Amino acid sequence: MTVAADLHTLTGAYAAHALPAAEREAFERHLAQCPACAQEVAEFAATLARLGAAETVTPPPELRARVLGGIASVRQLAPQAGAEPDGDPGRPGRWRRRWPKFALAASVAVAAALGGLAVQQHDRAEQARSQAARLQQQQADLGTLLTAPDARTATAKTTAGSGVGTVVWSESKGQAGFLAAGMPALPAGKTYEIWFNDAGTMRPAGLMPGTHGSLLLDGPLDGAAGIGVTVEPAGGSPHPSGTPVLLLPFT
Repeated sequence: MTVAADLHTLTGAYAAHALPAAEREAFERHLAQCPACAQEVAEFAATLARLGAAETVTPPPELRARVLGGIASVRQLAPQAGAEPDGDPGRPGRWRRRWPKFALAASVAVAAALGGLAVQQHDRAEQARSQAARLQQQQADLGTLLTAPDARTATAKTTAGSGVGTVVWSESKGQAGFLAAGMPALPAGKTYEIWFNDAGTMRPAGLMPGTHGSLLLDGPLDGAAGIGVTVEPAGGSPHPSGTPVLLLPFT
């Protein structure tokens, strides 16, 4: 088997980030010259994302109730016998009278801290659950798009030649998706933004989460002639701020 043929077999391992550094670099060089492998990697990435979303585990919603319920069982330390803290041994009842107030204040502080922690954990769990649900729905929609009877694809390399992008679209569904592999890494504060090309006018269609992966584009086809990809500030831009690094027509 030739070296090139060996590289063709690494699409799944590359999509799963399972290649050692040397093989990954060699495969990415091959990927820039092989649209078939680029599309296969993108499809593997979409499938892995769907599997990951399906296995997401959300913390139980009763976590906060359990934490707050456990506060009553937190043992308080008893006051130690000895000299009064103000150095007045002649008034032994003074510290004992103050101790319940300090214990109550400490209990309230513990309850507030644990309650705040529980609320914070609950909020994070809700955010994670919402994000997982959105990802799962998007990947399901992308899978439906890929299997549409009239689904078509177009693949091209970036202008730098070190990455490959594939667009898939369906006229019957009025939707498009983008799959990327080996896109050049961007500096901090930058992201890849995808646009629908409406006869020369670019319409925002979504942000790539990284240098490879898949994305169901925002908005309908609505007669678009294709898509473009530009490098934008983190969070995206309302209009392209530079020359597209990738253009793919719907033909």
